[in-house]
Amino acid sequence: MSYPQRLTPEEKLADAKKQLSLPRIVVICGSTRFMTEMTEADLRETKAGKIVVKPGCDMQSPHELWSDSVAEALKVRLDDLHRAKIRLADEVLVVGDYIGDSTRAEIAYARSLGKPVRFTHPEVDPDA
Repeated sequence: MSYPQRLTPEEKLADAKKQLSLPRIVVICGSTRFMTEMTEADLRETKAGKIVVKPGCDMQSPHELWSDSVAEALKVRLDDLHRAKIRLADEVLVVGDYIGDSTRAEIAYARSLGKPVRFTHPEVDPDA
């Protein structure tokens, strides 16, 4: 007698999304210098019926929440949070015509998880 194999966490998440009839989830990645473009991409993807998650703050812009004394620790936490968004998403949309180290790492992480990755500027795809 064979026993059914247990579902992986990824399979459990996909099954739960299907049972809940959730629309596809897209996570927006890219340099925060493209926050305006990210907002525009958010509008387009939302109009297409997708749930959109993206960076919630731009540490390049001054704000009291990320003073110099907490900036590095906050960046680490935000990077961890963004990787969680990538795990949750069904696909990734990379915005902008520049790929820095952080975005390159996010793309590699998404692809390692088997997530489809789209680009607003396909010519910047590091694997193209």
